[in-house]
Amino acid sequence: MLNEANRIAMIGAGAIGGITAALIRESGRDLEIVCKHQALTDKINGQGIHITGIKGEHRVRLRAVKEIADLSGPLDLVYLATKATECLAAARNLRPLLKADAMVVSLQNGICEPALAQVLGKERVIGCVVGWGASHNAPAELEVTSNGEFVIGNIADLPDERLAPIRQMLDRVMPTRISCNIMGELYAKLIINGCINSLGVIGGVRLGRLLADRRIRTVFIAIMREAMAVAAAMQIKVEPGAARLDYAAFLRGRGPLADLRRHLTLRLIGFKYRRIKSSSLQSIERGRRTEIDFLNGYICDRGKELGVPTPVNDAVRAMVLKIEANQRPMGLDNVNELLKAS
Repeated sequence: MLNEANRIAMIGAGAIGGITAALIRESGRDLEIVCKHQALTDKINGQGIHITGIKGEHRVRLRAVKEIADLSGPLDLVYLATKATECLAAARNLRPLLKADAMVVSLQNGICEPALAQVLGKERVIGCVVGWGASHNAPAELEVTSNGEFVIGNIADLPDERLAPIRQMLDRVMPTRISCNIMGELYAKLIINGCINSLGVIGGVRLGRLLADRRIRTVFIAIMREAMAVAAAMQIKVEPGAARLDYAAFLRGRGPLADLRRHLTLRLIGFKYRRIKSSSLQSIERGRRTEIDFLNGYICDRGKELGVPTPVNDAVRAMVLKIEANQRPMGLDNVNELLKAS
């Protein structure tokens, strides 16, 4: 059971990792953060992490290191907030520093938990859905852009008494709940990320502008239909997602009235969360890779394995990869090509 003497670390100092680490530290828990870049490490050690946005202004100092090997081990609890593309390498580097009963909480977009379990052991990995938004405005300058929650759970979908102290810790950042269907929760987040993150890159705009476009909303709905078909084949019970959207109910019904209901729902979600800039779009703007292979790519790959067609997700994945490679510009008119696959 976790206590005040435990060694805690955050791997990753981006928007989610940096804000989570800083607010846990501000609540009185000691932890270290791995930053990857020396300039960022030096800035956090000197000036701390500066947080702005809807949770107010905070400046929090905490110990930062550049490499996982520089952490003060052995570790009892680790929050893993790298990009999905980097999480397995981080897990391999982390493994020698973990106590036998250590826990690793995965804060990635996409579904990385099964792969992390192969590296770290299934009993160590705790699934976590990050249901709130943040932006990385500059190194150690982070903004909370939308409220929401954390959802945590044992990836075997079993009750786990170890989760209560983690919930208490994360409650200092955002309200946190424990789920006994964490894979269904993760898949729900995967669906909305497959829409918001990927189409955010394709359109190159924030969510409000994205969902103001009927063409984009049409592709959102097509992505969801394919994703839910894959989930059914995987025998995953998908939980309500962002804004407590029940995907099964949302997709139910055909005809003009049902279509109008779906478009109005998405339009309202877009207005409520209009300031959100997808993390994948932020990655592109910083010249980095997206997590497309762990988002729409996960749906495509599982669909292929299970014989479920995913033409829209396939087209989204291919287009994002071209944008990553500077072979295609971002822009809302890109959606016209996606509509042909829907």
